[in-house]
Amino acid sequence: MSFADILLTALGQIRANKLRSFFTTLGIIVSVTFLVAVIAIIQGMNAYVTENIANALIGQNSFQVRRTPIQVGLFDDEEMRRLQRRPRITEADAAAVAAALPEAAAVSRQSGWPTPISDVIWRNRKIGDVTVFGVTAPYQIVQDYRFSSGRPLGDLDIRDKRRVAVIGADVAEKLFESVSAVGQEIRVQNQRFEVVGVVAKKGRVLGQSFDGFVLLPLPVFEMIYGRRLTTTISVKMPTPDLVRPGMRRAEAAMRVAHRLRPGTENDFNVETTDALVSFWQNLTRVLFAVVPALVTIGVVVGGIVIMNIMLVAVNERTREIGIRKSSGARARDIRRQFLAESIMLSTLGGAGGIFTGWVLAATISALSPLPARVTLWSIIASLSLGAGVGIIFGVYPAARAARLDPIAALRAE
Repeated sequence: MSFADILLTALGQIRANKLRSFFTTLGIIVSVTFLVAVIAIIQGMNAYVTENIANALIGQNSFQVRRTPIQVGLFDDEEMRRLQRRPRITEADAAAVAAALPEAAAVSRQSGWPTPISDVIWRNRKIGDVTVFGVTAPYQIVQDYRFSSGRPLGDLDIRDKRRVAVIGADVAEKLFESVSAVGQEIRVQNQRFEVVGVVAKKGRVLGQSFDGFVLLPLPVFEMIYGRRLTTTISVKMPTPDLVRPGMRRAEAAMRVAHRLRPGTENDFNVETTDALVSFWQNLTRVLFAVVPALVTIGVVVGGIVIMNIMLVAVNERTREIGIRKSSGARARDIRRQFLAESIMLSTLGGAGGIFTGWVLAATISALSPLPARVTLWSIIASLSLGAGVGIIFGVYPAARAARLDPIAALRAE
């Protein structure tokens, strides 16, 4: 019996019992759907955190010199007391870093934590919960800001402490619906500022807008809100391969500026968004450890169902098996036939699970801020899982069918 004949016969048996075949594969379908959807969301989140959140926080090809490290979660009391003893980042520190990195595309300072939230008012309109940042001009280069209208803050704005502001796209849309924002006067914290530029929309990340902000010249910001506890230096390098060497030179410059002796621990941090990305990757590793365990339970249940249905099929087709054996079919032909049916059933269940998992992932991505990416390896893994279940749980029914005595089988009703 050829391989093609075996497959056609298996397919014919499945088509002859459509409803039973569907319920037989239902456990596999549900398990693979869960596997594909969860992996798609995790893979999408991995890429999203790296490509969007990380770059939105620090900027592409950039790193920061910070008083406190980037950390997801809270510091314990002892660690917080140690960090509070660190000196604040100063303008002299920024100058030292800039001198050490003449090839840098930009070296900026920006206000840090606590970041003020304020109402922004124009005439009789008001928008609340707007984040206010104090920055130097190069900060806009670090963040890769593009301007939909007007101009960025300039060095003269910073030096002369001009009462000017750059606003995000959300602020411009809500306050100035049909009027150009550039040249208009807004009030922030009861202080008047002329809008000189509007940053083009950067979009939302997990439902959180990155366009609801006001940028003020850093000296003016500090006159209104006071000097922040964690003023930060951001450095943008021309290419990704220069980031790590730049971080080492910035660290050396900061140690000299802070007069730290060899062997003394740094009283600052030089960081990219690796801490945030690392946290998410650790979390996804835990998820990847838990998901297979849950999927395994469903797959085992589905495999047991397939085995039981195949045993029922053997009993129903006992006379057919006897006729085939008496016609010259060998035991291995019978074994291959039933094993092929088991594998085809479970593989079809895997394919159905892949389709429903893809639909579920796409639906979640469309209806929520959670991104999802169905990857090729997850599809291959799901099909392999389906075929593997068919092999493992189809061996016993196939072997039982192959062992049937042809004479006894022919006597069966």
